[in-house]
Amino acid sequence: MSGQSVTDRLSAVQHSITGSALSKSVGKATTHEVMGPKKKHLDYLLQCTNEPNVNIPQLADTIIDRSTNSSWVVVFKSLVTVHHMMCYGNERFTQYLASRTTVFNLDNFLDKSGVQGYDMSTFIRRYGKYMNEKAFSYRNVAFDFTRVKRGKEEGELRNMGTEKLLKTLPVVQQQLDALLEFDVTPNELTNGVINSCFMLLFKDCIRLFACYNDGIINLLEKYFDMNKKQCKEGLDTYKKFLIRMDKVSDFLKTAEQVGIDKGEIPDLTKAPASLLDALEQHLQSMEGKKGKSERPANLQTSLNAMTATGSSFDAAAIQNNSSTTILTTVNEAEKQKFLEEENKRLNALKEQRLKEANHVQVTDFGQPTEQRMKELQNQSPQPAQVAASPPPVTSTNPFLTASPQTAPPVATTQQLDLFSPPPAQNTAGIKPSDDLLALDVNPFQQIQATIAQQSMAQPQMNAAPQMWGAPPPTNNVGTQNWNGVNGVQANGAFHQPQADSKFSVVWSTTSQPSPSVEPWPGVTQPDSDAGRGRGSSHSCVELCSMFVTTSSFQCVQALKVFCC
Repeated sequence: MSGQSVTDRLSAVQHSITGSALSKSVGKATTHEVMGPKKKHLDYLLQCTNEPNVNIPQLADTIIDRSTNSSWVVVFKSLVTVHHMMCYGNERFTQYLASRTTVFNLDNFLDKSGVQGYDMSTFIRRYGKYMNEKAFSYRNVAFDFTRVKRGKEEGELRNMGTEKLLKTLPVVQQQLDALLEFDVTPNELTNGVINSCFMLLFKDCIRLFACYNDGIINLLEKYFDMNKKQCKEGLDTYKKFLIRMDKVSDFLKTAEQVGIDKGEIPDLTKAPASLLDALEQHLQSMEGKKGKSERPANLQTSLNAMTATGSSFDAAAIQNNSSTTILTTVNEAEKQKFLEEENKRLNALKEQRLKEANHVQVTDFGQPTEQRMKELQNQSPQPAQVAASPPPVTSTNPFLTASPQTAPPVATTQQLDLFSPPPAQNTAGIKPSDDLLALDVNPFQQIQATIAQQSMAQPQMNAAPQMWGAPPPTNNVGTQNWNGVNGVQANGAFHQPQADSKFSVVWSTTSQPSPSVEPWPGVTQPDSDAGRGRGSSHSCVELCSMFVTTSSFQCVQALKVFCC
């Protein structure tokens, strides 16, 4: 069984569609692959425990639901994930697990899919029991023994009172017993899942025993000041401590055999056997069986030995926090072979990096970059390449005149004036075929000359209405006489008509009738019989036909006369 199953991939797609990144990460961490949970998925789940907006009960229930799967791989990996989050995640996660009535119900778990399933089911039941005991311990003492402070000055159990200490030490013993009941041998660590589990148990064992050792040191220091009942409980606790010390020693030997570095395994120093005899004699003296006993002389020596053991376990626990030990079960020959192959790969990688560092990139011109840069530096800059400052506005805007106070700018580059007349050129030796596209001719100059000619020939706009004239107010109202299109009054008291040259430009015709000829007979002239203010006898049909063949300005003037 290797690789993700179809069920794992379908679950990942389903969670991606629903947008549940949390459930997707849980599913990725507990796939059917026979390997430990990937670090990236565990790190994401650890980050989720520190986020205030993440629902911790939902997260924990999602992982616990994976432990109900029928595959031993999924169940084992769900236990490893929960254990990892309890050790390194936010304490809220452990608090929720402690508040549950049951965390893992795996006492009867059995995977019948294969021989490996039968073997791993045994360790799953033991592992589930330890996880339940770990949550139960937090429920009783309100802190995690593997994460509590240790040491003489700030140690939680080292500075605890007598009554509370006697109630706390049995809880530590029960959790340590559940851990040591895992009872795995080096030959049974055959896959990545159980190896991940063993590494977490190894780290828990170091921290848990260090905390347990601090509590025993505190107990021995106060033993000779206790009453008879407390001395009896303390003596039983110390005897159990000696038994568990032997089991821890065997567990550490197994860790050393599976490939954990010896520097990460602490030294375990046992107290002298004479200390146990002194404690028993003190209890008997308090029961009245023997006379009054005194503090043994070797008590301080025993306490120093146990303190050294505690310091060694604390140092190992700190080192294991940043350790990334991978469990292997290879012999020395295979290990040496792997090291040689790794050195070869490392040397090949170094050579490749050196080649990449010394490789010179080639430009589009086919020359190396360094050589090209040297050539550009040696070349003198061309005049055309020198960047010139932009000319002022007055030099490029024909509608602005330069101030007499400011000097004309000095041109650093040759500028082309599109609207100035071209300089005189010698056209004697130029053939028409040399300039087929007329590139020597400036089209803007021709357009400018055409616009200038048209503007000179255009009449003034206010002179056109005076073409027909308007009768100014005069005393001789009834004696006004009109003279056709010239608009000359009989008495001469009227505006003079425009010149014939300007008249032809306004009417846009090649030839105009003389002033004595009517352009529209009977229309523009008032009828002599009808008098002023009435039109001629021509019909409107003739007038409309005239409008079609004349310009708009003529039509307006004709309507003025016709209406009058």
